[in-house]
Amino acid sequence: MAFIDVVEWENATNDVFAWKFGQNKNNNLSTATQLIVRESQEAVFFHQGQIIGKFGPGKHTLNTENIPLLRNLFGIPFGGKNPFTAEVWFVNKAAPLTINWKTDTMRFRDPEYGQMVPLMAEGRYGLKVQDAERFLVQLVAALTSFTSADLTNHFIGPLIAKTKSTIIGFMSANQVGITTISARLDDLSKFIEQPLKEFWEPYGMLLTGFFITSVDLDTSTADGKKIADAMSDQSAQNIAGYTWQQKQGFGVADHALTQGGDMGILGAAAMTGMFGGGGGMGQALMQPNTQQGGGFQQGAAPVQGRKEVFCAQCAKKFPSTSKFCPSCGHQYTPCPRCGSDNLPTSRRCVSCGTELAAQAQGGGGMGDACSRCGSPVTPGVKFCPTCGNKVG
Repeated sequence: MAFIDVVEWENATNDVFAWKFGQNKNNNLSTATQLIVRESQEAVFFHQGQIIGKFGPGKHTLNTENIPLLRNLFGIPFGGKNPFTAEVWFVNKAAPLTINWKTDTMRFRDPEYGQMVPLMAEGRYGLKVQDAERFLVQLVAALTSFTSADLTNHFIGPLIAKTKSTIIGFMSANQVGITTISARLDDLSKFIEQPLKEFWEPYGMLLTGFFITSVDLDTSTADGKKIADAMSDQSAQNIAGYTWQQKQGFGVADHALTQGGDMGILGAAAMTGMFGGGGGMGQALMQPNTQQGGGFQQGAAPVQGRKEVFCAQCAKKFPSTSKFCPSCGHQYTPCPRCGSDNLPTSRRCVSCGTELAAQAQGGGGMGDACSRCGSPVTPGVKFCPTCGNKVG
């Protein structure tokens, strides 16, 4: 019978937690065999499922002094080169932080949007074998090695379930949505680390670090893709300074312009209201006609309920309570029907199409304006047809 002279794990790597020496179930050892255990390693001897000895870093000669059970199990006397068989496992007790994880889709009711959104999370964690005996008994079983991939595959179900429930619990308790969770990843990582430490302890493992690198929309799902597109569109609108209704008007205007002619251009301007602040012709038709005939004056009071308008001069948004555009200094000249801002020379409101009596025209072409209500008055008429005021 040939005996093994040296037992060691030469090619240890950080992604392997445990390695069994030799390919046979039992190794032919003797009390003269040399055992070499490197730093961050621990060697554990098994015989018929029973641990008969374990060794830390260093060079050891196997004998009845450092393995007292040899005498009881094999009847080996002190001294001499006596044979025995045992399984030798080397355990890597380093702490690699290279184990990646990723959840599948998890549903979360976003507090900002008030809707269920699909999320996914990913990151990495580090584990260290703290109790080699418990680790080997609980996890290794009949394997010849145990890698980080084996560990991930073994625990993927319970690990992901616990991670998902903890993430959703944190976001719900702190009212954190998909637009703000990135700023709370450190807090979330610390929040989930303690429950996961308790998860690994029964297996002889110590969680040395747990990191969440991202929590984001799961765009692999149909609804996640739609939500991502909608959020991107909303960001573009906020940056460009237009609303969803105006974007729809842009599409209508583009179609009108392709028809050609003055009506196409006028229809485009009326539908978009891009030179005023209104919601287009459709909005004007839905508003009550409180002043037939209309007419406007520079600096006139805006229509009640309208909070903001777009400047007819520079297209920047400003409060309807302002008399001048804070961006370009243009004087606010509201339409008496919809409140949209117009240029002083406009004959019709670019938003709702209401006929205007521009004072800057000085009564030319369109006639004079009533001094009381500002309505257009045909030349030769002695009384205003709108309010009855005597025309000078």
